[in-house]
Amino acid sequence: MPLWTWLAPLLALAAMFAAVYLKMTLIVGAVAGVALIAAVIAAVHHAEVVARRVGEPFGTLLLSIAVTVIEVGLIVSVIAASPGPENATLARDTIYCVTMITCNGLVGLCLLIGAMRHGEQSFQVMGTNAILATLIALTTLSLVLPTFTTSSPGPTYTHSQLIFAGAASFVLWGTAVLLQTGRDRDYFLPTNHAADDDAHHVRPSGRLSALSLLLLLVALTAVVGLAHAGSAPLEAAVAAVGAPKTVMSIAIATLTLLPEGAAAVRAALNNRLQISLNLALGSALASIGLTIPVVGITSIWINMPMAFGLASKELLLVSVTFIIASITFVAGRSHRLQGVVHLVLFGAFIFFSFVP
Repeated sequence: MPLWTWLAPLLALAAMFAAVYLKMTLIVGAVAGVALIAAVIAAVHHAEVVARRVGEPFGTLLLSIAVTVIEVGLIVSVIAASPGPENATLARDTIYCVTMITCNGLVGLCLLIGAMRHGEQSFQVMGTNAILATLIALTTLSLVLPTFTTSSPGPTYTHSQLIFAGAASFVLWGTAVLLQTGRDRDYFLPTNHAADDDAHHVRPSGRLSALSLLLLLVALTAVVGLAHAGSAPLEAAVAAVGAPKTVMSIAIATLTLLPEGAAAVRAALNNRLQISLNLALGSALASIGLTIPVVGITSIWINMPMAFGLASKELLLVSVTFIIASITFVAGRSHRLQGVVHLVLFGAFIFFSFVP
């Protein structure tokens, strides 16, 4: 194992504690930024080591679940530490931003750069469409339906509705995980099995894989922790320029998605588009499937109403995103125009977040 691959996560973890407990000066911020980038690169490396040991799609699934669990833990800690109206939309904004970033920004970028390097690429229609259908159902339960319910004021759920939505979300996510890891896992493997096997023919030892798994968790903890530590100065900068509060959620979601995003882009460049789609859609799936149950329990426990329903503009963008995605994934082949369409939708999401 190269020296930098285990040194970078440890230094990033130290930088995270420094950013939390020290005053955020220009020097501390610069060091935290460098540490964040190093941790992302190290996380991608260790995720690939673990993936070579356990095989696909277990490797990509592990990366998605690990970063989501850490992210959910941070959301719950923020809500529990400061229960109030200012955090009532935190879970909703995070889920919405993750969905739009992964389904438009990340998917569009992978489709475009993969097509530019390799031309037309193929992926598994059965597996990709199954995850997309699950993601649509999860998004409807968590972000759409609360806008139209009438049992509680505003875009909120009652306790019974929240329990149902949380249980349904966990069941959908758990079933998708079982599908990816069970007898139907071939639906989530690259279509060019031979090339994929050649690229991953060296299987790491059990000791090296265990060490990489530990360092992967350390790197992901540092990434999410550094993103959270930088939220305060980021919030001040957003307020100083007069940008909407949603911009901060976009920035934090982008930072926490960096390890998965970097791994997805690298897979697309290596002609493994299926792995890119597994990472992108799996990130959004895990974000909703794990956040809603945990945040729901926290909301009931501390008796704090949470706003989950989206406003009309956001509802329209989410609906268009899933309609376009359904068309994109219907043929099992990709080309540049599909990537451009998703990136334009991502640009619309960013632009109308700044100019609502």
